[in-house]
Amino acid sequence: MRIGIGYDIHRLVEKRKLILGGIEIPFDKGLAGHSDADVLTHAICDALLGAAGMGDIGEHFPDSDPAFKDIYSIRLLEKTWEMVSQRGFRIFNIDTTVFAEAPRLGPFKQAIAEKISLTVDLPPECVNIKATTTEGLGFVGSGEGIAAMCVVMLGVS
Repeated sequence: MRIGIGYDIHRLVEKRKLILGGIEIPFDKGLAGHSDADVLTHAICDALLGAAGMGDIGEHFPDSDPAFKDIYSIRLLEKTWEMVSQRGFRIFNIDTTVFAEAPRLGPFKQAIAEKISLTVDLPPECVNIKATTTEGLGFVGSGEGIAAMCVVMLGVS
């Protein structure tokens, strides 16, 4: 058994779609970044890579590479899962938390879990999506950004 943790944070900006866990969330701002800036999917990628001892998302998908400009981060998760599974690992579970003052993510959690589970070929009940605020504190609390963290458990197939 191997455990990995991932974390990502991006600034909210005007004129960008908000994508979390591969799902477009209706909101007046989106996340700034080289890709679609999907903090949740990036945190999952980092957790998978960490558990497999394969570095981090920036090593495999650098923001200096034009091939990843505006890429749908679910594609990065697909590639990450392919690399990790080729090393003989399987996922037991994915547990995530999104930190955002707004928008409220409750109505989207099931769709996000289903999207992630389909992407990594895992039963939906093995993907947990949580959302919380930071009670108005810090970068996230002031509404300047959104953060996400993830823990995964891998085993050898």
